[in-house]
This record gives sequence, structure tokens and C-alpha cells, in this order.
Amino acid sequence: EIPNPDYAEDKELYVRCKDCTHIGFELWQVKSGTIFDDILVTDSFDEAKSYAEETFSKKKGPEKEMFDAAEAEKAEKEKEKMEAEQAASKDKDTSSDEEEEDHDEL
Repeated sequence: EIPNPDYAEDKELYVRCKDCTHIGFELWQVKSGTIFDDILVTDSFDEAKSYAEETFSKKKGPEKEMFDAAEAEKAEKEKEKMEAEQAASKDKDTSSDEEEEDHDEL
């Protein structure tokens, strides 16, 4: 929580707009690729729970599987990159040793 000396709670905030037909969101993405969907505005816990079961709960498993697969692929590519860099570094060290041996013969 960030201190805000100008903040004052408005207990009647909901009264300001009785005939509102729209709502706005300011969404800040912390990580690229974040998706916001299935947004529900309600004052009913039961309705929210039912809606979550129909939407979020059905997608939760498959979305996690897709995420895990993408992370595994990313890790595999990173591993391959590191191995290639190590092999290139080893080849460079080997060729440097050979050059030094050539100079010793002079």
C-alpha cells in the first residue's frame, strides 16, 4: 500500500452514478503476454462463483498446460544456446592452444 495523504474514503461512491452503463479499467501488465478476459461485475458471490466455474475453471487446466509447455520449450532453447556457447568457447580455447604450440616450434 502506498501512503496518500490526499486520500479520503468516500462511503457513498456507489451513489454517484445510479444509471451507469459502462465501466472502465486501468490495467497494468507486469509481464508481457498477460491476458485479461471473463471480467464480471456483480454484487452476488453465488453468481460470481457460478460464472467462474463456467469460464475460468474450465480454462485453468489447459492454460496451465500451455504455459508449462511454453516454459519447457523456452528452457530447452536456453539450454541449447548455453551448450552451443560452451562448445564455441571450448573450440576457441583449443585453437588458441594450437596457435601457441605453433609459436613454440619457431
